[in-house]
Amino acid sequence: MDNVAAPGTGDTPLSGHQALSNALLDGTLENMAASVIVVDDEGLILATNSAAQSLLGRDAVELIGQDFHDLLHRDKHGHPMPRTRCQIRKALLSRDTRHGDTEWFARGDGTLVQLSWLVTPYTPGPGVTGALVLLYEMKQKDSHQSEDGHAAPLTELDRLALLAETTTQLTSTLDVDEALHRLAALTVPRLADWAVFDLLSERDEVRRVLVVEHKDGTLVERDDLQGPMPPVPEESPMPLSRALRGAASTLVGRATYQGPPDSGIAVEQQRLFKETGMHSAVIAPIRGLRDVLGALTLGRAQRHDAFTTADLPLLEDLTRRAGLALDNARLYQRQRKVAETMQRHLLPQLPALPGLEMTARYVPAPDASSVGGDWYDAFALAAHAHALAIGDVVGHDLDAAAGMAQLRNMLRAFAWSDPEAAPSAVVTRLDEAVMHIAEVPMATMVLARLTLGDDALWRLRWTNAGHPPPLLVTHDGQAHYLDEGHGILLGTGAPRPRPDAVTALPPRATLLLYTDGLIESPKHSIDHGLDRLRRHAASLAHRPLDSFCDSLLDQVRPNDNDDDVAMIALRTPAPTRGEWLRQPRASAMDES
Repeated sequence: MDNVAAPGTGDTPLSGHQALSNALLDGTLENMAASVIVVDDEGLILATNSAAQSLLGRDAVELIGQDFHDLLHRDKHGHPMPRTRCQIRKALLSRDTRHGDTEWFARGDGTLVQLSWLVTPYTPGPGVTGALVLLYEMKQKDSHQSEDGHAAPLTELDRLALLAETTTQLTSTLDVDEALHRLAALTVPRLADWAVFDLLSERDEVRRVLVVEHKDGTLVERDDLQGPMPPVPEESPMPLSRALRGAASTLVGRATYQGPPDSGIAVEQQRLFKETGMHSAVIAPIRGLRDVLGALTLGRAQRHDAFTTADLPLLEDLTRRAGLALDNARLYQRQRKVAETMQRHLLPQLPALPGLEMTARYVPAPDASSVGGDWYDAFALAAHAHALAIGDVVGHDLDAAAGMAQLRNMLRAFAWSDPEAAPSAVVTRLDEAVMHIAEVPMATMVLARLTLGDDALWRLRWTNAGHPPPLLVTHDGQAHYLDEGHGILLGTGAPRPRPDAVTALPPRATLLLYTDGLIESPKHSIDHGLDRLRRHAASLAHRPLDSFCDSLLDQVRPNDNDDDVAMIALRTPAPTRGEWLRQPRASAMDES
């Protein structure tokens, strides 16, 4: 393969990535028939051979230097795959050799391709460590299918292996949609050419949630056959109706749905069999611990042989495992909904401050139950005096959220009992309460009092209990942390009085209070995260406040951090024409 020129003219010197890429291609990489991509420990693509470029429909210049995960890895809907769910990235971080099937990757033309992958550690060059990523299309030829299209019966060992794999695959996810797709991949084409899932809602409404076809060696989801279904008839003897009422599994042939339909659901089954060409099928109920959750239909169209009664016990074992997995997934989703509702009610509505803009953000931890200990608050204390708070209670569960609610409610009570009290005095009282009456193991927070002075400047008086420092960004792009007023975290019994600090906020300045999920990463120091936040915030000084916050979340929040994030930001108004002459210079802004 020709060397890749740097962008621009042909005389432009090669970048470090391109030079290393060419060195690797001069070796054995290009001679490999497999599609190979070389990445470094950060996941940046160092080299790729022609086979990989052809498979992904991308030139080398589109690949080299890009993040493998961000550029290529997608879910089945074409959305970016969360880094916390990426097994390839986990293999890179742990420097393991790992293999995976049926992952989706984005081609250069925007289409998706389903590939298997193998990752193994590799040393691309002196002082450079990384990995080889092999990508290949999984030819799903059924090893149990003979040349004439007849399926050989599974051996007992095959059945046990399938059931064991089903248990492993279904118990490792708490997502209903993911569980169904995994079961479809396990049964098609191994047992059938089609897999159809009909699920019952809590109101006993039926929806055909997934129809999967084995076509040209891949699994294809048929959206046109999915959607809402008519209600289940109470007395219908038809197989799907009986399965959705919890009856035993049934064999189905071409003639089953050729007669006059006895219900709307039978009409949909006629359409299904006509569209798919299924000549033989088995339909089994999916039972949970207490209720019937739905039904699974496995159908054969390309295969010539029909299902027999010998296939029914295996199908019932599969649906039994599917029922337990769906039960767990639905329970988790109900708990998640409760947690989300609780979180929405715990986080406050922001007050309207005269002349000030204010906004807030809360982003739950990716792998938690959408509720945690990060929180913010803002409330009025008196005329032209408001309280701002940001905090973090240890944990990412309902206990942490309950502790956060306790802390926030006590803070409001103490602040309101003495509206003129300094933030340090309020937090000292709060610290004593945490030690004796609250169920909060450990917490950090910043409490600030915001007041409007006679000179039309807003002043911030704050105390910090072990929390990351607030960030102040001036309109001209200068950003610095408010490091003063720092004390130890809550719940440890502060041995000496907590300090206060005060500063005047310049006109059109942005003040940001945030939790550590915005800056902490397992791969970098906290100083790195703080410096990254400061630089990005300074570059966004002229952005509208909502865009300022959204951009920080997008650009600064570490992708490998599983913590939740809370932010509250405010922006001071521009001075009126008469006030310009009274504004102090930036060097005189801080007050003691």
